[in-house]
Amino acid sequence: MQFISDNSDLLWSAWLTTLSLAVASGVCALVLGTVLAGMRVSPVPPLRGLATFYVEVFRNTPLTVVFFFLFFGLVYVDLQFPSRFTTAVAALSLYTASFVSEALRSGINAVPPGQAEAARALGLGFGQTLRTVVLPQAFRTVVPPLGNVWIALAKNTSIAAGFAVTDLTAALQRLANLNADQLLAVFAAVVLGYLVITLPSAWLIRVVENRVAIVR
Repeated sequence: MQFISDNSDLLWSAWLTTLSLAVASGVCALVLGTVLAGMRVSPVPPLRGLATFYVEVFRNTPLTVVFFFLFFGLVYVDLQFPSRFTTAVAALSLYTASFVSEALRSGINAVPPGQAEAARALGLGFGQTLRTVVLPQAFRTVVPPLGNVWIALAKNTSIAAGFAVTDLTAALQRLANLNADQLLAVFAAVVLGYLVITLPSAWLIRVVENRVAIVR
Protein backbone atom coordinates (compact mmCIF):
# COMPACT_ATOMS: atom_id res chain seq x y z
CA MET A 1 0.00 0.00 0.00
CA GLN A 2 2.92 2.34 0.60
CA PHE A 3 4.01 1.83 -3.00
CA ILE A 4 0.52 2.66 -4.29
CA SER A 5 0.39 5.72 -2.07
CA ASP A 6 3.76 6.92 -3.35
CA ASN A 7 2.50 6.68 -6.95
CA SER A 8 -1.02 7.91 -6.30
CA ASP A 9 -0.54 11.05 -8.41
CA LEU A 10 0.36 9.01 -11.49
CA LEU A 11 -2.51 6.56 -10.94
CA TRP A 12 -5.03 9.35 -10.35
CA SER A 13 -3.91 11.22 -13.47
CA ALA A 14 -4.05 8.01 -15.49
CA TRP A 15 -7.54 7.22 -14.19
CA LEU A 16 -8.78 10.68 -15.12
CA THR A 17 -7.32 10.23 -18.60
CA THR A 18 -9.09 6.89 -18.99
CA LEU A 19 -12.37 8.36 -17.80
CA SER A 20 -11.99 11.39 -20.06
CA LEU A 21 -11.25 9.16 -23.04
CA ALA A 22 -14.32 7.05 -22.34
CA VAL A 23 -16.70 9.96 -21.80
CA ALA A 24 -15.50 12.08 -24.73
CA SER A 25 -15.45 9.11 -27.09
CA GLY A 26 -18.81 7.89 -25.83
CA VAL A 27 -20.51 11.21 -26.52
CA CYS A 28 -18.95 11.53 -29.98
CA ALA A 29 -19.78 7.91 -30.85
CA LEU A 30 -23.39 8.35 -29.72
CA VAL A 31 -23.86 11.43 -31.91
CA LEU A 32 -22.15 9.91 -34.94
CA GLY A 33 -23.83 6.53 -34.43
CA THR A 34 -27.26 8.19 -34.28
CA VAL A 35 -26.58 9.99 -37.55
CA LEU A 36 -25.41 6.75 -39.16
CA ALA A 37 -28.48 4.87 -37.92
CA GLY A 38 -30.71 7.55 -39.44
CA MET A 39 -28.82 7.30 -42.72
CA ARG A 40 -29.19 3.52 -42.75
CA VAL A 41 -32.98 3.75 -42.62
CA SER A 42 -33.13 6.75 -44.92
CA PRO A 43 -35.24 6.58 -48.10
CA VAL A 44 -32.25 7.98 -50.01
CA PRO A 45 -30.18 5.05 -51.44
CA PRO A 46 -26.80 6.88 -51.54
CA LEU A 47 -27.12 7.73 -47.84
CA ARG A 48 -27.99 4.14 -46.98
CA GLY A 49 -25.06 2.88 -49.02
CA LEU A 50 -22.59 5.31 -47.48
CA ALA A 51 -23.69 4.48 -43.92
CA THR A 52 -23.63 0.74 -44.63
CA PHE A 53 -20.11 1.02 -46.06
CA TYR A 54 -18.90 2.96 -43.01
CA VAL A 55 -20.43 0.53 -40.52
CA GLU A 56 -19.14 -2.58 -42.27
CA VAL A 57 -15.62 -1.18 -42.63
CA PHE A 58 -15.19 0.01 -39.04
CA ARG A 59 -17.09 -2.85 -37.40
CA ASN A 60 -14.85 -5.40 -39.12
CA THR A 61 -11.55 -3.56 -38.66
CA PRO A 62 -9.49 -4.12 -35.49
CA LEU A 63 -9.46 -1.07 -33.25
CA THR A 64 -5.65 -1.17 -33.11
CA VAL A 65 -5.55 -0.71 -36.89
CA VAL A 66 -7.82 2.35 -36.60
CA PHE A 67 -5.48 3.79 -33.97
CA PHE A 68 -2.44 3.05 -36.10
CA PHE A 69 -3.96 4.72 -39.16
CA LEU A 70 -4.98 7.89 -37.31
CA PHE A 71 -1.66 8.19 -35.48
CA PHE A 72 0.72 7.33 -38.32
CA GLY A 73 -1.26 7.21 -41.56
CA LEU A 74 -2.82 10.66 -41.67
CA VAL A 75 0.56 12.38 -41.71
CA TYR A 76 1.04 11.12 -45.28
CA VAL A 77 -1.91 13.26 -46.40
CA ASP A 78 -0.84 16.25 -44.27
CA LEU A 79 -3.52 15.74 -41.65
CA GLN A 80 -2.87 15.58 -37.95
CA PHE A 81 -4.88 15.95 -34.75
CA PRO A 82 -3.72 18.56 -32.22
CA SER A 83 -2.79 16.00 -29.53
CA ARG A 84 -2.42 12.30 -28.84
CA PHE A 85 -5.47 12.45 -26.59
CA THR A 86 -7.61 13.94 -29.38
CA THR A 87 -6.35 11.32 -31.82
CA ALA A 88 -7.28 8.55 -29.39
CA VAL A 89 -10.76 10.04 -28.93
CA ALA A 90 -11.20 10.17 -32.70
CA ALA A 91 -10.13 6.53 -33.12
CA LEU A 92 -12.40 5.30 -30.34
CA SER A 93 -15.32 7.42 -31.57
CA LEU A 94 -15.09 6.35 -35.21
CA TYR A 95 -14.83 2.69 -34.24
CA THR A 96 -17.54 2.67 -31.57
CA ALA A 97 -20.00 4.68 -33.69
CA SER A 98 -20.45 1.66 -35.96
CA PHE A 99 -21.66 -0.44 -33.02
CA VAL A 100 -23.88 2.35 -31.73
CA SER A 101 -25.40 2.63 -35.20
CA GLU A 102 -26.23 -1.07 -35.39
CA ALA A 103 -27.70 -1.15 -31.89
CA LEU A 104 -29.82 1.90 -32.60
CA ARG A 105 -30.90 0.61 -36.00
CA SER A 106 -32.25 -2.51 -34.33
CA GLY A 107 -34.24 -0.24 -32.02
CA ILE A 108 -35.59 1.74 -34.97
CA ASN A 109 -36.69 -1.48 -36.66
CA ALA A 110 -38.46 -2.52 -33.45
CA VAL A 111 -40.70 0.57 -33.53
CA PRO A 112 -44.11 -0.43 -35.00
CA PRO A 113 -44.38 0.81 -38.62
CA GLY A 114 -47.75 2.33 -37.78
CA GLN A 115 -45.97 4.98 -35.71
CA ALA A 116 -44.09 6.33 -38.73
CA GLU A 117 -47.14 6.00 -40.96
CA ALA A 118 -49.23 8.03 -38.52
CA ALA A 119 -46.53 10.70 -38.41
CA ARG A 120 -46.43 10.90 -42.20
CA ALA A 121 -50.23 11.13 -42.25
CA LEU A 122 -49.90 14.21 -40.06
CA GLY A 123 -47.61 15.77 -42.62
CA LEU A 124 -44.25 15.16 -40.95
CA GLY A 125 -41.26 14.54 -43.19
CA PHE A 126 -38.73 11.73 -42.77
CA GLY A 127 -36.39 13.79 -40.61
CA GLN A 128 -39.14 15.06 -38.35
CA THR A 129 -40.65 11.59 -38.01
CA LEU A 130 -37.30 10.08 -37.14
CA ARG A 131 -36.40 12.81 -34.64
CA THR A 132 -39.71 13.22 -32.82
CA VAL A 133 -41.42 9.84 -33.12
CA VAL A 134 -39.06 6.98 -33.97
CA LEU A 135 -35.77 7.76 -32.22
CA PRO A 136 -37.24 8.45 -28.74
CA GLN A 137 -38.90 5.02 -28.81
CA ALA A 138 -35.82 3.37 -30.32
CA PHE A 139 -33.52 4.67 -27.59
CA ARG A 140 -35.78 3.20 -24.90
CA THR A 141 -35.58 -0.19 -26.60
CA VAL A 142 -31.79 -0.33 -26.92
CA VAL A 143 -30.63 0.84 -23.49
CA PRO A 144 -29.02 -2.55 -22.63
CA PRO A 145 -27.06 -2.94 -25.91
CA LEU A 146 -25.96 0.69 -25.84
CA GLY A 147 -24.86 0.16 -22.25
CA ASN A 148 -22.79 -2.83 -23.33
CA VAL A 149 -21.20 -0.72 -26.07
CA TRP A 150 -20.29 1.94 -23.48
CA ILE A 151 -18.68 -0.60 -21.14
CA ALA A 152 -16.74 -2.12 -24.03
CA LEU A 153 -15.60 1.38 -24.98
CA ALA A 154 -14.37 2.07 -21.46
CA LYS A 155 -12.22 -1.06 -21.65
CA ASN A 156 -11.09 -0.36 -25.20
CA THR A 157 -9.47 2.87 -24.03
CA SER A 158 -6.60 0.67 -22.87
CA ILE A 159 -5.38 0.47 -26.48
CA ALA A 160 -4.44 4.16 -26.26
CA ALA A 161 -1.59 3.12 -23.95
CA GLY A 162 0.20 1.63 -26.95
CA PHE A 163 0.18 5.04 -28.62
CA ALA A 164 1.78 7.12 -25.85
CA VAL A 165 -1.43 8.15 -24.08
CA THR A 166 -0.90 7.88 -20.33
CA ASP A 167 -4.04 6.04 -19.23
CA LEU A 168 -4.43 3.31 -16.62
CA THR A 169 -2.89 0.63 -18.80
CA ALA A 170 0.09 2.87 -19.58
CA ALA A 171 0.51 3.50 -15.84
CA LEU A 172 0.45 -0.27 -15.26
CA GLN A 173 3.21 -0.78 -17.82
CA ARG A 174 5.34 2.04 -16.47
CA LEU A 175 5.08 1.08 -12.79
CA ALA A 176 5.49 -2.64 -13.50
CA ASN A 177 8.67 -2.00 -15.50
CA LEU A 178 10.14 0.16 -12.75
CA ASN A 179 9.03 -2.03 -9.84
CA ALA A 180 8.59 -5.63 -10.92
CA ASP A 181 8.32 -6.77 -7.30
CA GLN A 182 5.18 -4.64 -6.89
CA LEU A 183 3.39 -6.03 -9.95
CA LEU A 184 0.47 -7.50 -7.98
CA ALA A 185 -0.21 -4.23 -6.15
CA VAL A 186 -0.07 -2.21 -9.38
CA PHE A 187 -2.29 -4.71 -11.16
CA ALA A 188 -4.87 -4.58 -8.36
CA ALA A 189 -4.88 -0.77 -8.37
CA VAL A 190 -5.37 -0.57 -12.16
CA VAL A 191 -8.12 -3.21 -12.17
CA LEU A 192 -9.86 -1.29 -9.39
CA GLY A 193 -9.60 1.86 -11.49
CA TYR A 194 -11.41 0.21 -14.40
CA LEU A 195 -14.02 -1.31 -12.10
CA VAL A 196 -14.76 2.11 -10.61
CA ILE A 197 -15.82 3.14 -14.13
CA THR A 198 -17.56 -0.01 -15.37
CA LEU A 199 -19.45 -1.26 -12.30
CA PRO A 200 -21.30 2.01 -11.57
CA SER A 201 -22.00 2.25 -15.31
CA ALA A 202 -23.57 -1.21 -15.28
CA TRP A 203 -25.70 -0.27 -12.27
CA LEU A 204 -26.82 2.98 -13.90
CA ILE A 205 -27.69 1.14 -17.11
CA ARG A 206 -29.95 -1.24 -15.17
CA VAL A 207 -31.65 1.69 -13.44
CA VAL A 208 -32.29 3.45 -16.76
CA GLU A 209 -33.49 0.20 -18.32
CA ASN A 210 -36.02 -0.31 -15.53
CA ARG A 211 -37.20 3.29 -15.82
CA VAL A 212 -37.78 3.17 -19.57
CA ALA A 213 -39.40 -0.26 -19.25
CA ILE A 214 -42.02 1.31 -16.98
CA VAL A 215 -42.52 4.10 -19.52
CA ARG A 216 -43.04 1.61 -22.33
